[in-house]
Amino acid sequence: MHSGILLSLLGFFPLVMSTCPVPCKCATNIIDCTSKGLTVAKLPVAFRPSAEIIHLGYNELTSIPNGLFDNLQSLQVVYLQGNPWECNCDILYLRSWLQWQQNRTLYRDVRCTSPAHLQDRIIAYLTEDEIISTCQYWYCSLALLSQLCLFILVFLQGLLVIFIIVYLQKFRRMTAEARSASM
Repeated sequence: MHSGILLSLLGFFPLVMSTCPVPCKCATNIIDCTSKGLTVAKLPVAFRPSAEIIHLGYNELTSIPNGLFDNLQSLQVVYLQGNPWECNCDILYLRSWLQWQQNRTLYRDVRCTSPAHLQDRIIAYLTEDEIISTCQYWYCSLALLSQLCLFILVFLQGLLVIFIIVYLQKFRRMTAEARSASM
């Protein structure tokens, strides 16, 4: 068993793993994940708290998971250029984080690649309404699909009621015929 983990289990040191994300190169306070083929799913859930510089440029990132940079008190800069950013609902966290940065000029190359009407726009300067407008299509499609399913369900229930009424009338006639034949 690793001695750091053993000591942590014994209570001598807090159990904080300061390992480098698997495909990345790490120096003391620099994490270099440039051109590692990272996607949102392959990003680590957290970076070590002492990270000052993080290189995430030239990967396959379309967004950044909510809260990824929030607990990095020493963070000075994150290099994000060269990724295919999709400026939909998932980009809201990154946009908000970029807007809180003092030197936004460092992030002028962080631009949308899609949707078409936002292509090549700088993410930090997008309005929330522009991004949210891309989210509503999904909700509208879901609402339309729900209404269509409800209509089909009501239609099938109507057919079932008609079938039951017709069957009951036939059954009533057959019962009446059976009674008259037995008398």
